[in-house]
Amino acid sequence: MNSLFTSFRRILPLNPNSHHHFLLHKFSSSRRSSPPIPIQRLQQPPASPDSTRHQLTVPDFSQTDLATISNLLENQNVIPGSSLESALNETGIEPSYQLVQALFDRLSSSPMLLHSVFKWADTKPTFTLSPSLFNSVINAMCKARDFESAWSLIFDRVRSDGGSELVTADTFTVLIRRYARAGMVQQAIKAFEYATSYYDIELKLLEVLLDALCKEGHVTEASMYMERRRRMDSNWIPSVRIFNILLNGWFRARKLKQAENLWGEMKEMNVKPSVVTYGTLIEGYCRMRRVEVAMEVLEEMKMAEMEMSFMVFNPIINGLGEAGRLQEALGMMERFFVCVSGPTIVTYNSLVKNFCKAGDLLGASKILKMMMNRGVDPTPTTYNHFFKYFSKHNKTEEGMNLYFKLIEAGHSPDRFTYHLIMKMLCEDGKLSLAMQVDKEMKNRGIDPDLLTTTMLIHLLCRLDMFEEAFEEFEKAVRRGIIPQYITFKMIDNGLRTKGLTEMAKRLGGVMSSLPHSEKLPNAYREVVDAQPPGRGDRRKSILHRAEAMSDVLKVCRNPRKLVKMRGSPRMTVREDEKLADDGDGDAVRVPHESSSPLS
Repeated sequence: MNSLFTSFRRILPLNPNSHHHFLLHKFSSSRRSSPPIPIQRLQQPPASPDSTRHQLTVPDFSQTDLATISNLLENQNVIPGSSLESALNETGIEPSYQLVQALFDRLSSSPMLLHSVFKWADTKPTFTLSPSLFNSVINAMCKARDFESAWSLIFDRVRSDGGSELVTADTFTVLIRRYARAGMVQQAIKAFEYATSYYDIELKLLEVLLDALCKEGHVTEASMYMERRRRMDSNWIPSVRIFNILLNGWFRARKLKQAENLWGEMKEMNVKPSVVTYGTLIEGYCRMRRVEVAMEVLEEMKMAEMEMSFMVFNPIINGLGEAGRLQEALGMMERFFVCVSGPTIVTYNSLVKNFCKAGDLLGASKILKMMMNRGVDPTPTTYNHFFKYFSKHNKTEEGMNLYFKLIEAGHSPDRFTYHLIMKMLCEDGKLSLAMQVDKEMKNRGIDPDLLTTTMLIHLLCRLDMFEEAFEEFEKAVRRGIIPQYITFKMIDNGLRTKGLTEMAKRLGGVMSSLPHSEKLPNAYREVVDAQPPGRGDRRKSILHRAEAMSDVLKVCRNPRKLVKMRGSPRMTVREDEKLADDGDGDAVRVPHESSSPLS
C-alpha cells in the first residue's frame, strides 16, 4: 500500500497528457477543490466477498498449500493442461475440496487454470466433490466457452455410482445462464428441455430460463417461448413470477408498449399481482422517465391495500433523482420513513449516485453522512459513485486520494471499484501506477477480468508498447479470457508497423484458436483499413457506418450511449469496451456454435 502511494506521488506530475498537468506542490490544495467525503473507519478490514462466501461451511486448510498453488498458477511458463497438472503433482499437495474451492473463489476470472486444477484434484483418491464445487467447475468451463467439456463432465457424473447426486437444478441453472450470456439462446432452451425431461424441476428452471434470457436482452425470444408453451397446453396459466420476469424484461429493453400489453394480459387472466409486480411496474416506468405514471401505480397499489416497501419507494426515489428532481427525491425519502421501516442502503446509494451524476459532491457527501448517522453502513457501491464521478471528469488525483483513505480506514474495494480506478489511470496514461493497482487487486483476491485486461492492453498500445501488449494478451488467453477482436487488431497492426511480423504471426495463431467475432467499431475500421481517398472509398465508409450502427442497435438498449458512438476512434473503442463488459468479467459475448450435445 505504501509503495503504491509513493508511486502515485512520484508519477502524478509526470503525466504526458498536456490536458492534465498536476503539480506535486499543489497536491494538498487540490484536494480542497472537492468537498471532504465522509469515510467510516472500520475496526478491522472486512474480508473480501470471495473469502467470505464459504466461511460458514468450509473448515480451515493449509494457507501454505494455497499460496504454493497460487504462485504456481501465476507462473507464465507453466501452460494449462498436462504441463500444469504435472507441476501440481510435483508439489506433493493432497487437495481437499475446501482448498480447491478456495482456488476457484480466488481465480474466478481464470477458467482455463481452474479446469486444470480440477482435473488434477479429481485424479486423487482422497479428493471428493461437493455439489457446490461441482457447479463451480461447470461454471468455469462454460466461462471459457468449453460447453462440450461441461456436458461431458455432467454425463460422466450421471453415469457413475453416486455421482448423479452432484448434478442438481443448480447445475443446469449455471448452464442456462452461461448459454444466455454467450448469446446462445437455442442452446439455453435445449439445456432447459433436457434437464426437465430427466428431473422434476420444470417450474423452477422455466423461471431461470426466462430470467436469464430477459437479463441478457433476449426478451423477445423469452416471450415467444412462453407463448409456445401456452399453445401446447391451453390450460396452463403462467405464474405471477413468470409475468414479473417478462415485465421486467420488456422494461429493461425499453419496450413500453409490450410491457403494458403484458400487464393487460395478466389482468385478463386473473393473475393476482404481487408486491414484486407493482415494484417492477414502478421501476420500469421510472426507467422510462415516466415518474408521474409510476406515482399513479403507487396510488393504485395503495387502493389494493398492498404493503408498501422499499421495492416501490426505491425506484421512485431513483427515478426522481435521475430526472434531476433531487429535492423531491429527498422528500419522498422522508415519506419513506413514515410509511415503512425506513430507507435501505439501496435508497441512500441511489441518492449518492444521482447527486454525483448532477456534479453535486457536497450534496452526495451530506447524504453519506446522513446514512452513517442513521446507522446505515456505506458499502463499496456507495463509494463507487464517487469514483465514477472522478473517473468521468478526469480527476485522477481526487480519485486516488479517496482510494488511499478507504484502504487506510479498513475498507475493501470491490471489483467495480478497481474497474473505475483502472479506467481512470489508463485514460490518464498512468501506466506504472495502473500496473501496481492491477497487482494490488490480485493481492486482494480479485482476479483481473476481461475489462481490466482490455484497458491495460489498450493503454500499452497507445504508448506504442506492442510487445508488452502481446505479453498481456497471452497471459489473458492462458487464464481462459477471450480478448476482444479489436484488441487483437490493435496489437497486430502495431506489431506489423514496427516490423515484428513473426510476433504478429504468433498473435494471429493464438487468436485463430479462440472463438471470436471479427466485427470492429466503425471508426476503428476506417483507421486500420484506410485507403487513398476516393468516391468508392467514401461509399464503402458509409456502408461500414450503417453496418456498425446496425450492430450497435442490436446490443445497446440505452439511447444515451448511442449519442456517444459519434466521435473519434478512441471514443468508439471505449464504448466498445463498455458494451462488451458483462459485469462479472467474462469473455466478450460472442455466439459460438459449440459441439456440445445440445447443438
